[in-house]
Amino acid sequence: LMSLIINTFYSNKEIFVREIISNSSDALDKVRYQSLTDPSVLESEKEMKIVIIPNKDDNTLTFIDTGVGMTKADLVNNLGTIAKSGTRQFMEALQAGADISMIGQFGV
Repeated sequence: LMSLIINTFYSNKEIFVREIISNSSDALDKVRYQSLTDPSVLESEKEMKIVIIPNKDDNTLTFIDTGVGMTKADLVNNLGTIAKSGTRQFMEALQAGADISMIGQFGV
């Protein structure tokens, strides 16, 4: 199943970029949530933002956010797993012949 996800999602550049931006947005939500009980988390960077830097010479995009990343426990529990947001249902529908344009209907 992971192979299917990698070959379906991450070979499509638009979907890959959307996933990276979604991850940055999650990191911003995490720091925003933490700041409700600990305002000091915003002391080093008060502005919550996602910056995308294109480099035509290297043919790369660099994504920078001011959010909070994953802890070691988060990585151990989540890295390499299928999200609980509907990805499994989406992949099952895709294997059954659904069109990739269905992205967004399953929380992928």
